[in-house]
Amino acid sequence: MVHIRDVWVNWFEGEENGYNVCDFHEWRSDDRIEVLDQAILIFVSEKLFDYIENDLSDLPNDVLEHVHNQSYLRKNMSRIQLDYCFIATDGERIIAVDTMGYKTPIRKSRLTPRQEQIVYDQLKQNMFVQFQLETRIEKEYHILSPHPDELRGLTRKERQLKQLLYMALDQLFSSGTDAEVRYWYTEWAPTDYVRIQMLDRDEAWEQLYIEIRDGWSEKHLNLCEALVKGQAFFEKLWELEQGESVK
Repeated sequence: MVHIRDVWVNWFEGEENGYNVCDFHEWRSDDRIEVLDQAILIFVSEKLFDYIENDLSDLPNDVLEHVHNQSYLRKNMSRIQLDYCFIATDGERIIAVDTMGYKTPIRKSRLTPRQEQIVYDQLKQNMFVQFQLETRIEKEYHILSPHPDELRGLTRKERQLKQLLYMALDQLFSSGTDAEVRYWYTEWAPTDYVRIQMLDRDEAWEQLYIEIRDGWSEKHLNLCEALVKGQAFFEKLWELEQGESVK
């Protein structure tokens, strides 16, 4: 067994998509960083890495048995043993995982560049058994769990705001009237006013959704701000991201 010591982790909890587990350069000053005094390193197939990174389903039993009680959290002057915590790599990508005592990868973190280099060095210096994933159902993406292509190239703030925009748009689909849906589509595409007025509710919503899926721009930002206004929960998420931008 190979262990890595003094591993800084920035846990992202309950994330089923790897794009929400931020790389080190996107860590923020108010993120809660912890230190793993010791973490076991395992080598996994590309398919298993994808599964760990982009799912919240049960981990394979052989992985759980291998990593059981092999990692420790440093807290003040104490070492706290963790049931199922480990660092996984497929030779290129790296992720840290803590199941919080369950069988699913509830908490996930990237590593610092220094610790990533240690992982690559350990791969060269040691022999590893590769853990495999036998079967996996193809993952389905939707508006509240968007495809990675829709967020590719965006900053952490832009990813968060785009997912907030999707949440607001999903609520519009659930509760918006015909006139409201057409109104918001017109806010996005004011030059298409006449055409939009000819669309029924579902057509207008679907076409708006398709058009905002590509990238992130000032138009996206303005629509997001307008859509969340007056909705306490969404406004709080908006304010959190805006507050981060001025730090």
